[in-house]
Amino acid sequence: MAALALLLLALAVVGGADAAWCVCKADVSDTALQKTLDYACGAGADCSTIGQNGACYNPNTVRSHCSYAANSYYQRKGQAQGACDFSGTASLTTTDPSYSGCTYPATASSAGTNSTTPVISTPGTLSPPNGVFGGLGPSSNFPDNSSGFLISAALTSLLSIGICSWMALLS
Repeated sequence: MAALALLLLALAVVGGADAAWCVCKADVSDTALQKTLDYACGAGADCSTIGQNGACYNPNTVRSHCSYAANSYYQRKGQAQGACDFSGTASLTTTDPSYSGCTYPATASSAGTNSTTPVISTPGTLSPPNGVFGGLGPSSNFPDNSSGFLISAALTSLLSIGICSWMALLS
């Protein structure tokens, strides 16, 4: 019985979190999304994939490039709480935004460790160095309860730990 409790505890800790991706919101202006894109690329996202010859260059839209950059930033920050807000221009989703030929990383390890490379994301727009858009970065606020699934996963893990502990005490 104790072995079962330990197995359940291990599964709760290791497998308790759902996959999450950070994407730019559809109802935000291209100007705001461009600022998010520029910030993410300048602050640690791997934006080489959305460069002109990159696998995720097409569709060549600010919204598409913004989502890839915001997700790369979020994953490289270890899916830290608040790392997918960007002043309300992005939110979390459990739906994989990858499409044919373009894979969005779902973990920090799959997001790569390459240094940030400025890219031309749209004609005439160069990603600035870190800090150009002060205050635009991630915040601790989650708009519209977009992180509800993270809270749910955490509660599931806590519940599993509690049940396992209770079972261990009974055996």
